[in-house]
Amino acid sequence: MGEREQGEQMAARGGDGGSDLTAGSCGKDLIASGSGDDLPASSRGGDLTAGVGRQVRWPVLVPVLVPLVACLAIAVPDLLFDRVPPLIILLLIGPLLACVRLGVRYTVLVCCWAVALGLAMGLSDGTVRTLAFGVHWSGLLLGCALTVYAARQRERLVAALAQAREVARITQEAILRPISRTLGGTQVYTRYHCAARESTVGGDLYDVAVTPYGLRVLVGDVRGHGLDALRLTADTIAGFRELAYTAPDLTTLTSRLDARLTPELGPEDFVTAVLAEFAPGEVRLVNCGHPAPLRSGHRIELLEPLLPTTPLGLRPVPRQYRVRLQPGDRLLLYTDGLTEARDPEGAPFPLLGEAALALREPLPDEALHALYTRLINHTGTALADDLALVLCQPVETTVPVRVP
Repeated sequence: MGEREQGEQMAARGGDGGSDLTAGSCGKDLIASGSGDDLPASSRGGDLTAGVGRQVRWPVLVPVLVPLVACLAIAVPDLLFDRVPPLIILLLIGPLLACVRLGVRYTVLVCCWAVALGLAMGLSDGTVRTLAFGVHWSGLLLGCALTVYAARQRERLVAALAQAREVARITQEAILRPISRTLGGTQVYTRYHCAARESTVGGDLYDVAVTPYGLRVLVGDVRGHGLDALRLTADTIAGFRELAYTAPDLTTLTSRLDARLTPELGPEDFVTAVLAEFAPGEVRLVNCGHPAPLRSGHRIELLEPLLPTTPLGLRPVPRQYRVRLQPGDRLLLYTDGLTEARDPEGAPFPLLGEAALALREPLPDEALHALYTRLINHTGTALADDLALVLCQPVETTVPVRVP
């Protein structure tokens, strides 16, 4: 590929919305939008350096200046006018503002400023040697010391919270492992989007296992959101990882997984799921109330089960069905975040048409990127629901084996 073609592809990808995480990334997808600040200085009619200064320096300085200006506004009337009653104790407003917004160093700076202004107020009206001034000024010193202590405690809490969030992020990524590799003769690529703001794992799930019976893939959707959904997601993945290597077929695996999950589910909880097992020249499927997988090759089609069954937790009767895979065929497993996405007018995402275009990309990760970009372009905003995408493409296709 020439340099010009590579440049055009990079430019096209940059114009897709800039929201792409690498294939198989797990976490929130950030939708970056262009703004005037990204334009050259000449196109905005102003100086780029000046624009950066206004946008970067002032937001940093404002929280520092507000406490300092507040202290000065309290001190100026007493410094200029003799009949103004002493307001030394009110100088604590500045340190209080600093300790709730700034760190220890800035709080100490504001405290020094407040103490100096308080001393200047006593010197200006000649009350610096009086008992009343000593009491007020001592109270100011004590209050400043307490605000510095409060700022220190706040910094410790913020650091502890950041550490807890990092631990949670690592734990969640261990639950949903990003995948972009060849497993058991099949290329597997994943894409995940979590709608929750403070989490990277939601109610949608996926996992893979290379077993003695072939590569097995699970994609599911837990009912609900929040911590309960996260707990059920972890339980479902843990059950699949435990049972996938010993169950002789998908129907047995599904029944055992349902038996394991049912005691953990509430009266209204359930898990929709589709399980796939790749064999030479074919894929075997069990669908428990989940959106049908999509096969892309010479034609694109949904692989609906002949007899649908209920989700896990609702006493499903799993039935396996087999689908032939031709050389170059791809299998897309997904959750309802793809099918239920709506544009601003309420129109659903045209899955078959958009998938047919996106899955033409030669590389699986580029195909997932193209599909996700088309989905974002359709909705016009960040997705409101969780989304899991798993794209599988066998690299070795032979005659299907006979199953007794």
